[in-house]
Amino acid sequence: MSRPLRVKFILPALTEATSPYWRPIKYSLFPPLGLATLAAYLRPDDEAAIVDEHVGILDADDAPDLVVIQVYITNARRAYRIADRYRAKGVFVALGGLHVTSLPDEAAAHGDALFLGPGEQTFPQFLADFRIRRPAPLYRSTADRTLDRLPPVRRDLIDRRRYLVPNSLVVTRGCPQHCDFCYKDAFFAGGRSFYTQRVDDALAEISRLPGRHLYFLDDHLLGDRRFGEALFEGMRGMRRLFQGAATVDSILRGDLIERAAAAGLRSLFVGFETLSIGNLRSSNKRQNLGRDYAAVTDRLHDLGIMINGSFVFGMDDDDEDVFRRTVDWAVTHGITTATFHIQTPYPGTRLFARTEAEGRILTRDWDFYDTRHVVYQPALSRRDRTDAIPTRPSKAPGPAEPCRERTSAEPGPVPAG
Repeated sequence: MSRPLRVKFILPALTEATSPYWRPIKYSLFPPLGLATLAAYLRPDDEAAIVDEHVGILDADDAPDLVVIQVYITNARRAYRIADRYRAKGVFVALGGLHVTSLPDEAAAHGDALFLGPGEQTFPQFLADFRIRRPAPLYRSTADRTLDRLPPVRRDLIDRRRYLVPNSLVVTRGCPQHCDFCYKDAFFAGGRSFYTQRVDDALAEISRLPGRHLYFLDDHLLGDRRFGEALFEGMRGMRRLFQGAATVDSILRGDLIERAAAAGLRSLFVGFETLSIGNLRSSNKRQNLGRDYAAVTDRLHDLGIMINGSFVFGMDDDDEDVFRRTVDWAVTHGITTATFHIQTPYPGTRLFARTEAEGRILTRDWDFYDTRHVVYQPALSRRDRTDAIPTRPSKAPGPAEPCRERTSAEPGPVPAG
């Protein structure tokens, strides 16, 4: 295929994003950088468009040469419906993302090509195969993973006005930890599970972003000390203010958190998850074991860094007092903001395998796997309570409904800030 390609990248709406019980602002925070990263591998003469259903309406009446769909667990139903519609018209559909990597056999019924794991190495090879009309049905990322000299993210395909935090970026991949409830090990299976950009490339990406505020979407911004030291040293003098995420142990170890604060870190997502040592052990969250959570909050407060604490309810060592005890601890220690999740055993994780082997999975309706529904039988309910199968999540008319015949994307409810 020597002529330029017409490629459409789609992020289908998450099921919870269409519910009347949750604010749309949450789902218009960040642009789909993964799709914009893949788009950077296209030729200059190729035509590309990114459609994010959280901020616009999908027109599925067109017929591009290639449709690439990013699939998460709670948009899988919608993603498959979009894929099926395009394939029925003869359009080649490629599927990738966390859910596809976890359940490739399920996804195979809806895609012409599947991408398992990160796509920086496999997508260029797919494009070369596609241009000569010999695409493979499966592309699996394994060896030779690197972020060395990636082409710049195609931010020109992103309408910044539609997002609360358009200045988001990712300078690493994966995480050095191995928590049982996390998708990471399944997604990065077969190769390196944590690696970084070159510092110069990361600083160049930062310099291309307008304004002052940044949001690093990395799973663990402090995960590589040498990279972090060089990055934060390079950012000093840029007058940037930024947010990120890190683990309990990395905040307490050495002076990297001080270097981050000097470079402009003002808010940090921290996975406390649970106050129970038993839960930490059973979930393989070793980085939190033996750590003084109060010392974490004190250190961040002293540095003027706001804390977004993450907590999980429903682990096997939890009792009925876990809710009051956890919230009281967060308030007492000045957690600035907090997110409280119901433990969710995602397919492909060790948590799912263990829970399934114990006969505790209550439903395989992936729309419920949003950390807001109980999809397994908690240990407490087995001891003292009667469990209940959840009902279907409530939906409002919107992007998760059948494709509407629109030729232009409608702006979503984007806040002024």
